Amino acid sequence: MKPFLLTLTLLIVLTLTASIAAAQSHQDQAESASPARTFPNLIIFLVDDMGWTDCGVYGSDLYETPNIDKFATQSMRFTNAYAHPLCSPSRASIMTGQEESRHGITSATGHQPPKPPGPQVFPERTSPNQPFRLPVSKNYLDPDTVTLAEVLRDAGYHTAHMGKWHLGLTPPHWPDQHGFQTTFHSAPDPGPPNSTYFAPHKINPDGEPSSQHRVGNIVDGPDGEHIADRLTEEAVQYIKKHKDKPFFLNLWQYSVHGPWEAKEEYIKAYAKKIDPDANHTNPVMAAMLQSMDESLGRIMTTLEELEIADNTIIVFFSDNGGNVHSMAEAEQLKNLANPKNRSHDLTKIYNQYAGFQVPTNNTPLREGKAKLYEGGVRVPLIIRWPERIPAGTVSDAIVNNIDLYPTLLDLVDVPLPENHVVDGISIAAVLTENAEPPRDTSFSWFPHQRPGIAVRKGDWKLIRRFKEDPARYEGLVELFNLKDDIGESNNLAKEKPELVAELGKLIDDHFAQTGGLYPEPNPDYNAQAAAKANAAKRSPTAGLVPKFCTIETIDGAIRVTPESRKPFLGSGRVKLFGPLTLNLRARSVSGKGGAGQIQWKTDEQEEFPPDSQTTPFELAPGKDWQDFEINVPIKGKAGLLRIYLPGAEATDFQAITWSKDGQSPVSWDFSKLAP
Repeated sequence: MKPFLLTLTLLIVLTLTASIAAAQSHQDQAESASPARTFPNLIIFLVDDMGWTDCGVYGSDLYETPNIDKFATQSMRFTNAYAHPLCSPSRASIMTGQEESRHGITSATGHQPPKPPGPQVFPERTSPNQPFRLPVSKNYLDPDTVTLAEVLRDAGYHTAHMGKWHLGLTPPHWPDQHGFQTTFHSAPDPGPPNSTYFAPHKINPDGEPSSQHRVGNIVDGPDGEHIADRLTEEAVQYIKKHKDKPFFLNLWQYSVHGPWEAKEEYIKAYAKKIDPDANHTNPVMAAMLQSMDESLGRIMTTLEELEIADNTIIVFFSDNGGNVHSMAEAEQLKNLANPKNRSHDLTKIYNQYAGFQVPTNNTPLREGKAKLYEGGVRVPLIIRWPERIPAGTVSDAIVNNIDLYPTLLDLVDVPLPENHVVDGISIAAVLTENAEPPRDTSFSWFPHQRPGIAVRKGDWKLIRRFKEDPARYEGLVELFNLKDDIGESNNLAKEKPELVAELGKLIDDHFAQTGGLYPEPNPDYNAQAAAKANAAKRSPTAGLVPKFCTIETIDGAIRVTPESRKPFLGSGRVKLFGPLTLNLRARSVSGKGGAGQIQWKTDEQEEFPPDSQTTPFELAPGKDWQDFEINVPIKGKAGLLRIYLPGAEATDFQAITWSKDGQSPVSWDFSKLAP
């Protein structure tokens, strides 16, 4: 190479080297001048089925939750926070910021096979007894929905979901398809993996998810490990790995949903502390809550050890109110009657320590999970951010799960997505400046079981129903003043028609704004059939079905008159576990008496055996009342029971009672009837 070419080449190389060095120096200066952490971290710690009073700071007199209580002293705690009555709708609202009437998930069906894509629909047919057609719940989160995780991911956050999802059974609807880069979950997941809190969970890495084949990426720890401990360990490792960059962690606990099992050493400890006069008396629930509380404590400790606690926003929330219907007497007896039932052993332990009581008690609130009363929708909510939220503060602002989406984005200064409707309103100013709440209303829409919609505005709450149920509530409209009547015991709808109309208009406007499917008149509705069905439910003979005979009311009794051969009174209402005792008070109308018999089939039998499962009784001649105590040796749960009439003549019955020690009797008393 010629000298001048060599010189030119060296000059070019030196120039490029200097340029690269200068550029690197400029980049290093820029990086050192700007902080490595541009956003606060975010954690949503969601508890399943935790009631409003299910921890110390909210007033429990048994449940020990030192970590939640400490957390509250560092946070803002809300006394009027609302979720949906069931889990999947609440989870969808948290992820979308949308009302249930907009996203269409209104029931906990996220573990069922996905319905066809498209908008929410009405069922093809509704019973002629029902005046309204009610919409069918969607059972997965729409893939086109812009979730909170997707917005945060696109803003620079690393995102993770760990624990219960329940927003879609199949892989196209799993959290990794909704903006989460790291996941630790399995499906189906209405409860803990493989319906147990303790390892092994035996989750399969692939295949079609079903109740017999759980699929996901949950990896078992040691045998006997509690799933809350496994989730916590995974979360701790995730936090350590991503501590130097902003992260968003959905830590959605399986606790304290069924099955009702816990670490037995915890149960035994609480069993020694039971005060029968206390509000909370269930040591199993206390133990379940303790494992969840320990999980929160370990997360808080990890953040402190990594020195990122001050720059981490933690939301502690529940997806619905406390469960006050599961593990009642009938459910427990059913589980205990079959040793092969997988619930047998855990029910045995539960019954040993908790008896026949339900999981928790929401007093002073009315009812619980799956109901529109306060016990089903009012939940604990505590939010901590040491850098911005004043510690130890309490707010009575009315907030809803839909508000988390805009609030968290507001707090971290990330704009709302332009192509996504958000129904929630940010309460960031309430949290950081103790500002006045942006609104004083909250809606709860639940078109299932006891279908209705509730609106709370200020101190007032209106519930509009779509199905009569006089045994459980008064009329189709209920109005309560929650300031004076937090237990919703005094319906003021008839006294304040103007307020009913005002709040009713809010409901109408709510559906118009969200595009939800409002119940529509049932084209197959038969008023006569409905009235007959309702009258039958209220009839003193409801649950007794006359076959080959008729029933008429007489003074202080019913008269059963044969119309054909082998007349009997049948019933499918007696869902008790045998052997049973039948107490009868009967008399012969003609005085001839005769031979009768009891026949049964169990809940598991499809047909009545032709030559067995009968017990005789004899009505002696004469017209006086006669009392019978008949031992009926049913093995298992009663399915259908028959009382065959004693003789070919009419028989009067004054009382019929089926009973078994330890179970609530099923009885009919006609002694006060008038003809």
